[in-house]
Amino acid sequence: MTALTLSTSAAPGLRADAIVIGVAKGAKGPVVAPGAEAVDKAYDGKLAGVLETLGASGAEGEVTKLPSPAGLKAPLVVAVGLGAEPEKDSAFDPEALRKAAGVAARALAGVKKAAFVLPLGDAADLGAVAEGLLLGAYSFTAYKESASKNDAKAKNGKAPLAEAALLGGKPRDAAHKAALARATAVAEELNRARDLVNMPPNDLNPEAFASIVQAAGKEHGLKVQVLDVKALEKGGYGGILGVGAGSTSGPRLVKLSYTSSKAKKHLALVGKGITYDSGGISLKPAGHNETMKCDMSGAAAVFAAVVSAARLGLEVNVTGWLALAENMPSGSATRPGDVLRMYSGKTVEVLNTDAEGRLVLADALWAASAEKPDAIVDVATLTGAMMLALGSRTFGIMANDDAFRTAVHEAAEEVGEPAWPMPLPEHLRKGMDSPTADIANMGERMGGGLVAGLFLREFVGEGITWAHLDIAGPAFNDGGPFGYTPKGGTGSAVRTLVRLAELTASGDLG
Repeated sequence: MTALTLSTSAAPGLRADAIVIGVAKGAKGPVVAPGAEAVDKAYDGKLAGVLETLGASGAEGEVTKLPSPAGLKAPLVVAVGLGAEPEKDSAFDPEALRKAAGVAARALAGVKKAAFVLPLGDAADLGAVAEGLLLGAYSFTAYKESASKNDAKAKNGKAPLAEAALLGGKPRDAAHKAALARATAVAEELNRARDLVNMPPNDLNPEAFASIVQAAGKEHGLKVQVLDVKALEKGGYGGILGVGAGSTSGPRLVKLSYTSSKAKKHLALVGKGITYDSGGISLKPAGHNETMKCDMSGAAAVFAAVVSAARLGLEVNVTGWLALAENMPSGSATRPGDVLRMYSGKTVEVLNTDAEGRLVLADALWAASAEKPDAIVDVATLTGAMMLALGSRTFGIMANDDAFRTAVHEAAEEVGEPAWPMPLPEHLRKGMDSPTADIANMGERMGGGLVAGLFLREFVGEGITWAHLDIAGPAFNDGGPFGYTPKGGTGSAVRTLVRLAELTASGDLG
């Protein structure tokens, strides 16, 4: 991972391979962003004009490379677009800084050291730049030939940016040091979640996932409890067992606990962890299986968030529940028409085995409810319907409390994760009535994402505040990289969950 340092050095005299500056889109052309005054001076104050001549406009995501003039020790200047220039006396949005840093970090693959002189108005800006930089520099190379040779090269043959100095950062300032430490911890754990999502399912089955969590638990002083097949059978976890029945890799329920001696609140996080989803007997059609290794993204996000809370020493108790199973067709697989008795005691008629995520989550939600936390948030790549509704970059938020749903939405927007509040229409509940069982795992086709949310609500303990994040769209990026988001696993919802834990610790969430 890219090494970050804070530096009070002036850009012209810093020895580095490149200097990164910001450029905004002004009313009359590109505008050099604050922080890069010394670099602009080296161009005799004409840097904006040079950039315009080269075709730069300052648009978000734009990268322009140009040779350094005399007076700069770094041989290369990289100008990255920040989007529209803010109004007078206003600062750049932290998300604009985060995206710009990510784009620049990716453009600097193969470079040993770069100096970033993006505008840093306060510690929050510094944290945004650091976070975007670390997330943008991410690459998954574990299965490349070069990785086996300890080369750590990406597909293009270039290693990620090795070192970055954040100019304008104050190494002795407590707020700056704290912002850097937070950004580093969250980015490292988010990148760990990305690694898990990107791992092939022949290596990441439920047992392997549980082992990874156990190792992290030992490293960070977390309590980890793993329920294997025998323990699940003894406990009556019919949903998790039913989904995993068709696979030779048995399911697991993993409980990961971080406790603080100063905690006054308890936040429970529940993640869907289908390490591979074939659809089961209700087999997915051709073209829908290739990326189904990502169906454990919710569990990866929960795992990363709990470890982040521990690394940050948050004054809140955070419990993560990872419902892990592999959904496969076989002679032992659950069939459409089967009835499962869930951990809560309710029975569910399975009408579609590809609606499996809600079954494993239902058991985990009930287990989490038994501890009477102050709030539960579940995260899942749950429905294709949510992708149809919100696209590939926005996740949906449902809740049993409107104020809590709003708070979760605001937290997501604050950290730069696009999200949208969704309703739970009561009239859709009737569609899940079953003549055979207490409830069916399918309802009306229209509004399928909302139906799934209504199903999950049935398994939340009475009086417990709950929210459901359907991250089916943004969890895995099939297209090209953008901002600080890579192709493949994205780590969606990790930053939202960490922010919710911080707000819970401070008493500002419910």
